[in-house]
Amino acid sequence: MIKIAKFGGSSVADADHFRKIRFIVEADPARRFIVVSACGRRFSGDAKVTDLLYLVAAHVRYRVSCDDLLADIGQRYFDIADELGLSYPIREEFAAFAEKAKAGLFSTAELVSRGEYFTAQLMAEWLGLPFLDAADVVAFHHDGTLSMRRTHELIQERGIPGGFVMPGFYGATREGQVKLLDRGGGDISGSILAKCLDADLYENWTDVSGFLSADPHIVENPQPISRITYAELRELSYMGASVLHEEAVFPVMEAGIPIAVRNTNRPEDAGTIISDREDYVEDEPIITGITGKRNFVAVHVQKDHMSNEVGIVRRVLSVFERYRVSVEHIPSGIDSFAVVVQGADVKDAIWSIVADIKSEVNVDSIKVVDDLALISTVGRNMIGRPGISGQLFAALGSEGISIRMIAQGSDEINIIVGVRDVDFERAIRAIYRAFSDGDHLLELKDLKKAEEDARPRVEE
Repeated sequence: MIKIAKFGGSSVADADHFRKIRFIVEADPARRFIVVSACGRRFSGDAKVTDLLYLVAAHVRYRVSCDDLLADIGQRYFDIADELGLSYPIREEFAAFAEKAKAGLFSTAELVSRGEYFTAQLMAEWLGLPFLDAADVVAFHHDGTLSMRRTHELIQERGIPGGFVMPGFYGATREGQVKLLDRGGGDISGSILAKCLDADLYENWTDVSGFLSADPHIVENPQPISRITYAELRELSYMGASVLHEEAVFPVMEAGIPIAVRNTNRPEDAGTIISDREDYVEDEPIITGITGKRNFVAVHVQKDHMSNEVGIVRRVLSVFERYRVSVEHIPSGIDSFAVVVQGADVKDAIWSIVADIKSEVNVDSIKVVDDLALISTVGRNMIGRPGISGQLFAALGSEGISIRMIAQGSDEINIIVGVRDVDFERAIRAIYRAFSDGDHLLELKDLKKAEEDARPRVEE
């Protein structure tokens, strides 16, 4: 059995976390392939090494001294090596790196990638595994896109069968030019490795015990999610849940490899399993999770007899396309429709967009609503089950919360409602309570029992 174990920045923050990782790795012989991020925050207010390296790059670009920054970064690694008694020549290697960095001999990507590089070098020695440089096996095209085919070939050719430690977040072109994945790209690196090695499981170790069914800053003690499908994860991640980089899903999803999100500080916790299993289990919750985002803008367009006019929606959308604005939802009626977009995408152009619609499309009125928040209730167990939407809307109505928009995906795994921004947190709590008995989310068997109790009884 092969398990890819990826440890995020918070999991490799200091020597104490290195010790936790060795305990986790040695507890399961299937954990032979390890991917690590750069050292993250050790405490509240601390800086991530990656952020410091980006700051170094900016200092070099503007010819400002970065000696203090480099000294702080180096000391992070020196402390880990000294406390663990490692022999890797980190002081010499880091000093050579610092001199080249100050001389401007690195691209920003190569400079920033050294955070993962040095972390992986120390981790490889600590775990007694070989070091495999991501620049040698994670292949990029010159335009910065990943070459999955060539990456697969290189990992098969150069990967050490008995296991290795590989830095995440970066790779290189054929000519050796270092390229970076998106921020949080260490998750993607682990996913890529899992697919290329045809792993049985991809473990993503972080500082939380998997996904929660709601934001704990909004809902008190939300229930952990034990199992979630890739489709549900995409819905929750897109609408704000940020435990796992959403792009990390695709390589393993295509290969049918499950993901386990685990807590480095609490390895005994079960965490969350993400897989393509969509079967129904009666002791699983009716809903999987509730999440949302603030700061949406809705542009309401009204025109009498609009349903008889061909092309009006297309012409309005072409205006948004011209401004390179992605459209989230288009709720519609007989003589009106709204275009819902993220506020950040139109903050400098909303009135230009409205003016262009007025001049190019023959409409009766346009209204802009800019205090909109969207809340997504997600759950594969909602599919085909009557009464779920009614229960949700009734919960919001009982709280006096006005619903300004409703949307549901064709696959029926999510219900999205728009509410006023000031009602955002109150609405999430109301929806959570509607599907909870106070301590736990209601399960399918609870729904079935309620349906049976509601049926009229026929006396013999």
